Amino acid sequence: MSMTSRKAPAPVLALAACAAGVVATLAATPAAQAAPAAAAKPPALAWAPCADAPTRECADLSVPLDYRDPKGRSVSLAVSRLRSDRPEARRGTLLLIPGGPGGSGRDWLGRVGERLREETRGVYDIVSFDPRGVGGSTRADCGLDRGDLEITKIRPWPAPGGDISGSIAAARRVAESCARVGGALIRSFSTANEARDIDRIRQALGERKLSAWGVSYGTYVGSVYAQKYPDRVDRLVLDSSLDPDPSRVGRGWTANIAVATEDRFPDFARWAADPARDARHRVAERPEDVRPSVLALAERLDRVPERGPDGTQQLTGNRLRARLQMALYDDKAFPALAELIVSARAAGEAAPPAAEPAYGSPEEAATLLGVLCNDVRWPRSPASYERAVAVDRLRYPLTAGMPANVMPCAFWKNDTAEKPVRITDEGPSNILMVQNLRDPATPHSGALRMRESLGERARMVSVDSGGHGAYLRRGNACGDRIVTAFLTTGERPERDVLCR
Repeated sequence: MSMTSRKAPAPVLALAACAAGVVATLAATPAAQAAPAAAAKPPALAWAPCADAPTRECADLSVPLDYRDPKGRSVSLAVSRLRSDRPEARRGTLLLIPGGPGGSGRDWLGRVGERLREETRGVYDIVSFDPRGVGGSTRADCGLDRGDLEITKIRPWPAPGGDISGSIAAARRVAESCARVGGALIRSFSTANEARDIDRIRQALGERKLSAWGVSYGTYVGSVYAQKYPDRVDRLVLDSSLDPDPSRVGRGWTANIAVATEDRFPDFARWAADPARDARHRVAERPEDVRPSVLALAERLDRVPERGPDGTQQLTGNRLRARLQMALYDDKAFPALAELIVSARAAGEAAPPAAEPAYGSPEEAATLLGVLCNDVRWPRSPASYERAVAVDRLRYPLTAGMPANVMPCAFWKNDTAEKPVRITDEGPSNILMVQNLRDPATPHSGALRMRESLGERARMVSVDSGGHGAYLRRGNACGDRIVTAFLTTGERPERDVLCR
């Protein structure tokens, strides 16, 4: 693999303004919380073999529900550890910070722990955790019904033609349900609190500093932790970074899905037009014909009702679009997506094959909404979302306005929200970023804004690959080698690097 270099970017660049009339003015930034009171040092973790994985250890850690009241109600965090198999080489703890919001760190450790320990030659005990709200930690619930948990509703897609009246009604209903059912736990979900939870984990581990590898949303958590506690970070890897713009945060991440999908789609188009594909998987004769074919199919499926006469789920245009967006996360999902497109197209005007939609779990949905909606205020005016969706549909037809659509955050109730942390270049120069050029969820353009914010604190490795997640995921020897060297030796490239 070839490797080329370029100079590190300037610390801060002004962001281009959006088209006039598209973006509504943000409501006033929420007032900062009162400074959290100091909490007593947590006891050491009581490790025991994990019930589902005896080679790893599990423990529970109690943390304050509200850090302004450290002696009040607490919640439990599920923590797991894979010990170094070379104690003589151990230099500390490497914390895996999961994505989401709402991803399980313990599950992630189960998938990558053994390989990561081998890759880093036992230099670390590898630890991860389930954030508050999910997995083995204190679980959240918004009381949502199954329909609200469908993937086309959690990330709301406008109706055919762009109408968002149904999305507005659903967003209002979900916000009210989260406030009523979720209560104080949902109100406690925020990036700032997850950073505080991580510091409690550090203390319970008895570590003066932590190294960390954050992926996707975990990059924002990791950067906030490094900003709040710069002297407690050893080596930090940010993999598939989010735009840290403090005025938008989760709203900006969602909006960026539109350009990210456009960045990534050509990879699928080349795959689906490859002459080596069989008839079940070849969508078009040429890569440039795949896109119009998919768009035409989605428009035809917009006329299909969500359920057939017998009540079974049917493949609608939005369900196809949602499956497309999710399939772009990994090349391994391309065959199933192509087969779905080919079979649905072959059905002509007949009812397409039934398609069971994807659902999120109740706790993941509640945690996702809690963090996105608590971190920053969202515009309140439905008309602002209508305008934004109309423009987004024209600009990015593959996502049909979904990234600009109204979410429950527009009707969210939380008077305890904190002012988002601004990521800056103040702090140790101990951060390495790694980023695919064509990421369908966290686009390279957004990662560049994280890079600009961090300035000389960071170096960035861009990987000429598609998909979500870069390190140990894409088989790029150049990128993997640089990240591993940083974790094991602390060495970083002198300049930002492009790995081809």
